[in-house]
Amino acid sequence: MPRMTKFREIKAEIRALGVSCSPTAHQRKSTPVIGVIYRGKMWLDGVIRTAVKNDGLDATEKITEMIIESPHYDQLRVILLNGIILADFNVVNITKLFKNTNLPVIVITNKKVDLSRVRSIIMKKSAWRKRWNAVQKAGEAYPVKVGTTSHPIFIQIAGISRQDAENIVKKTCAKSNIPEALHVANIIAKRFGEIKINRHKV
Repeated sequence: MPRMTKFREIKAEIRALGVSCSPTAHQRKSTPVIGVIYRGKMWLDGVIRTAVKNDGLDATEKITEMIIESPHYDQLRVILLNGIILADFNVVNITKLFKNTNLPVIVITNKKVDLSRVRSIIMKKSAWRKRWNAVQKAGEAYPVKVGTTSHPIFIQIAGISRQDAENIVKKTCAKSNIPEALHVANIIAKRFGEIKINRHKV
């Protein structure tokens, strides 16, 4: 595994990749995953996408391929994930994602995950030990307060110190408590999923 990424300076224009999964539609076999590249909180540089199997085990590999094959890969400095559980418990192993891409990973959620509930669901799935191991690899969730918001967000990290992760999150947020790359990825992923669902119904 590569060594932890150490930032001598976190620039305002750090290139961050926000990754978000569309809502899962069970009439489809896979779900779109959208990646948005931002320079800090100001400029959108590009959009990339992939898809992961619903209830599958390929999320880590598919996101890895999406990143490495992107023309933006050499400029990226950090991956921001909107949670690790995609497409009906297709779980991202963030330590493996860090190892595969050599980019630190920050997982961002609005609330702390209820691990006992997650485990009870995962145990009903195939290959549940692999899924649960990926959940455990994400480690502890740390609260972070951004701006003047009263409620914290929560972060999990791989390949980066907690302090650097908090600084990156704060420097890449614009008007919300979510980094702009991830905020825009969430919007596109939601809309992209709606379009796909509507096409399927026609």
